[in-house]
Amino acid sequence: MIAPLPKPLPAFTILIADDHWVVRESLKQVARGIDASIDIKEAATFEEALTILDHDPYISLILVDLVMPGVKDFKGLELLRRRFPSVPVAVVSIHEDPDYVRQAIQNGVIGYIPKSADAEEIRRALTRIFGGEVYFPRELLTRSWPVATEHAPQPDRTDGPRLSRREDEIIGLLGKGRAIPDISEMLGITAQTVRVHLGNAMRKLGLKSREAAILFAVNRSAKNDGR
Repeated sequence: MIAPLPKPLPAFTILIADDHWVVRESLKQVARGIDASIDIKEAATFEEALTILDHDPYISLILVDLVMPGVKDFKGLELLRRRFPSVPVAVVSIHEDPDYVRQAIQNGVIGYIPKSADAEEIRRALTRIFGGEVYFPRELLTRSWPVATEHAPQPDRTDGPRLSRREDEIIGLLGKGRAIPDISEMLGITAQTVRVHLGNAMRKLGLKSREAAILFAVNRSAKNDGR
């Protein structure tokens, strides 16, 4: 008997969850302009998004509005992160208030795209996110952490605290959107060891919270990339 041919690996699949058809269509066009092979699924309500996620194990990324029929503000985001912790989430939102950006990062999102963004900014954001990095508009970050931005050591300082090679690696990967389990696997060390090194780096840099560490790491990553 001839063995059946192996099934092809699923394409990179994103779920766009937004109740506005125009927003979904705009995101689709930009995404397919970056990679025409991307498989795109759509949801107009939060319940529809959950149904798709429950039945499709190959969703690679969720682009979600914070406010949709069936959910309000961060309740939906918290539910997504709790039920589907391995699926990266980026927020697409009309809100540009610093508190929204801060809470989104606290919930582990890898990107925050304002709906006021033009096509070029959306393309830049999705390109970074598709590449496994993070995207937060610099002006929203600095508005979100004005105190941390003013007082935290800046990436280009040469007289600042010296990080060990491992601490520097971990901060670099954090700035590219890697979660602690990912960093653990990439560096071949335990997740607890990653946390210890990250804690040491935060103490040296004077960073008091995970959000401040993300801000520093993303700023440094953007500067190193020349953006």
